[in-house]
Formats: sequence, structure tokens, C-alpha cells
Amino acid sequence: MKEELSILIQAQYPLIYLVTSEEERTEQAIATIAQLRPQRRIYIWTVTHGIVEYGQPRNVNQHNTISPEAAIEWTIRQKDSSIFIFKDLHPFIDSPATTRWLRDAIASFKGTQKTIILMSPMQQIPIELEKEVVVLDFPLPDLTELNQVLDRQLEKNRGRRLTTEAREKLLKAALGLTRDEAEKVYRKAQVTAEQLTEKEVDIVLSEKKQLIRRNGILEFIEEDETIDAVGGLEELKRWLKQRSNAFTERAREYGLPQPKGMLILGVPGCGKSLIAKTTSRLWGLPLLRLDMGRVYDGSMVGRSEANLRNALKTAESISPAILFIDELDKSFAGTSGSSDSDGGTSSRIFGSFLTWMQEKTSPVFVMATANRVERLPGEFLRKGRFDELFFVDLPTADERKEIFNIHLLKRKRDITRFDLEQLAKVADGFSGAEIEQALVAAMYEAFAQDREFTQLDIIAAIKATLPLSKTMTEQVTALRDWARQRARPAASSVAEYQRMEF
Repeated sequence: MKEELSILIQAQYPLIYLVTSEEERTEQAIATIAQLRPQRRIYIWTVTHGIVEYGQPRNVNQHNTISPEAAIEWTIRQKDSSIFIFKDLHPFIDSPATTRWLRDAIASFKGTQKTIILMSPMQQIPIELEKEVVVLDFPLPDLTELNQVLDRQLEKNRGRRLTTEAREKLLKAALGLTRDEAEKVYRKAQVTAEQLTEKEVDIVLSEKKQLIRRNGILEFIEEDETIDAVGGLEELKRWLKQRSNAFTERAREYGLPQPKGMLILGVPGCGKSLIAKTTSRLWGLPLLRLDMGRVYDGSMVGRSEANLRNALKTAESISPAILFIDELDKSFAGTSGSSDSDGGTSSRIFGSFLTWMQEKTSPVFVMATANRVERLPGEFLRKGRFDELFFVDLPTADERKEIFNIHLLKRKRDITRFDLEQLAKVADGFSGAEIEQALVAAMYEAFAQDREFTQLDIIAAIKATLPLSKTMTEQVTALRDWARQRARPAASSVAEYQRMEF
């Protein structure tokens, strides 16, 4: 990106938009570029100090350029080869006067060595400037820069030496943080443990969790359950276990591509969300849940699209990671009529997300679930968008036995007291979630009577429940019909297809 920025400046591009929250680091990069021939002076504008030359003391009312319009006019009048950095102009950029002055500056800069760089943590561009501006995302520090930060902290720690392995762990743990964030978290580890070794990796990782919380749209999910807590779905489990080392350097050296993602379709309550959560532990990767409801923000035009971009950038910054989108069918169900209902916001967000999925090179594995396939836009189901589409059906008798066994053991009950064959037979047509709730209902009934629950309590709770397969028979049948030729069965292939044919 720095090389690209240098080329744009030397090629006399008049307006560049840099999306970044790291002002000091970005200024230093621009200062390095400005020293190339022809050398250029750098001026920085802020709404608090007006225009001040880079490296000079700040002086309020410098050049009488506090207002954006006066500042842009001042840049037009300058004759020297210069780079003008405008910090946080986005709240003013939609003003007709500011937009017009920027267009005037672009016209006057032609054939000169002058460039305006708009620096802001969020991207906001009026339609009048879309054809004139080049947008760049200033990258977060790489391992080389983070290594310099770590070296400085170790020097303060009386030159303490680290093993190569310990250094690598501390550096990779800090990937995705800004330089300031990395400096702070290394200091925090030093203060907390009075040392800085690989044992302090968890302290560094905690800063990443704070990064997710501050984002507000992503949620960091920590799951204690292992994949063995999921009953059945053996084919899906086998597929996931095969790819447990897919993001390692060994896999790259072998020539394997990084997995893109998977879509899990199926009947509600059959373990789709649980399999997504437990995959995080299986693969040893952080799990980030993308809340599409928080993406949409009607308070400002373009804000929703900016929310999505920021969320995806955050996910990429801490990759390798799993990006979990639950009930994808609800998130993008209204994209076809978006122009009538929300001015096209949903369609633009959908398009941005599809483009990101298609073009992303970062190791972010998208794991999405859906219940109503007819609501999904066809673009999601195109080959190549996801590595695989799995269909999760209602559990078979053997799988229901396994589910009862898992939940009884989880509640520390003696399995020999229960006839799992009978329970599985009585619970025919029940999803895994419905089986668990029937067991919980039986426990509440016995607890209220101050006794241990029994086989009969569970059977009574099952018979008192009308499962989803009975209340939504048409939808379940339609979903099976669709999945028969289009999706891969999540359970053992033969058993799954037999059920789907039935």
C-alpha cells in the first residue's frame, strides 16, 4: 500500500482518501514518501488548529484556515510542491461549499506537484467526488513493524532475550492490532507479570477481544463444548476434521488452498449453530459472530456499508479466524426489494459482502447457517462461493440415542438407569434441541417434587411436545426436496439420502 501511495503521489493524483485510525504512523509513511524527488513540503489540517506545516509547533489560527473551505482555498493558492493532509474531514465533506472547493482544488492541481490526502478512520465520499478520488486502506502493522515494537519494549525490560519460538508467539498474538495498541498491550503484559515471555500471550490476546467488543458489530464467542458434544452429523464432522490444519504453513507448502467457507442448511434445532461454534475449538481459531442486525444503521447515508467494511476489516486483521453468520436467510432475505424499502442499502451491503467473499485473500473462514433456503439469494448458492453446502436433517434413531446420551452425561446422570432405545423411538421426528428441552422439562417436573427424574418423566415430556417436524411438515419436505440434488448430507451419506427420499 505504501508503494501504491508513493506511485499515486508521483503520478500527480490530486485527491487521495486514506482510511486509517493510525494518524502518527500514517504521517510518518507520507513523510518518507515526501522526501523522494521532487521533495515536497507537508501541511496538516485539523479543525482545531487549521493548517500547520508538518514538524512545526501547532499554532491556533495558523494561516486563518480553521474552516475547511478556507483551508482548501489556501492550498489552491500555494505554489510549492506540497502534500496537504486533511484529518477527519468526513463530517464536513458533504457540505456543498466543501465539496465545491475540493473540486476546484482538483482542477487547479492538474499539472502540478500538489496532492490532497484525506485521512479518516471512516470512508465517506460525496457522489460528486467519486470519479476524482482514489481510496486506499492503510494497512495494520506487519510482523516486521511489530517486531520493532517488541524490541523497544524488551530494551526497557533491561534487554531481556526471547527464544525464537516465544518471539513468534508474541508477534502473531499481536497481529491485527495497531502499533499503539501493540505497545500498550506489551506494556500491560510487562506490568501484570513483571516480565514479557510467551506465557504472556494470553494477555496480548485479551486486547484482541477488546478490539472485537469495541467494534460493536462482531461478537467474540468462546465455546467450551467440543465437537463431540454434537450428536450425529458424522459426514460433516469428518469434513471439518480433515481441514483442522488447513490454515497452517505446512498446508500452504503442500499446495492446498485456504478454505473459503461453508453453508449449513437444514431443519431448525438440529445442531447447525452448535457445529459452527465447536469448530472453533477443533481448529484452534477465534470465532467471530457477525450480527447483521447491527450492521444496518439508518442514522447516516453510507453508515451501514461502512459498518460492514469495518467489521470485515476487523475479522481480517485477526485472521486466521472463523466468521460465523447465523440464519443467513434472515440477514439477506430482503435484498431483491431493497430499493423500495430502504433505498437500496440491503442490496449494496449484499453486493459488498459477495464481492468480499469472492476476492478475499485473508484466511477468514465464513461459516453460515440457514433454515429457509427459498429466502436465500441465488448468488449465495453458486459454486465457488462456499467450499461446501451441507444439509442437516432430523436425527435418525441412532443419532437420537447419541443425543440423549450426550445430554444425560452432561447432567451427570447414570446412563444405565435409562433405556435409550425406547427414548429414541418415542422421540421420533424430534430435533436435537427439542430432545434437550424435553429432558429439561422432565428434570423440572421431578425437581419440583423433590425427587430424581426417571425414564417415564422424559417420555411424558416428549409426548407433551409437538415437534417442529409436525407443525412445519410442508417446509421440512420442501427443504429435503431442494437439498436432495443440491447439498451434501451432513450425516452418513446412505442414511441421510434414505431419509430425504422418504
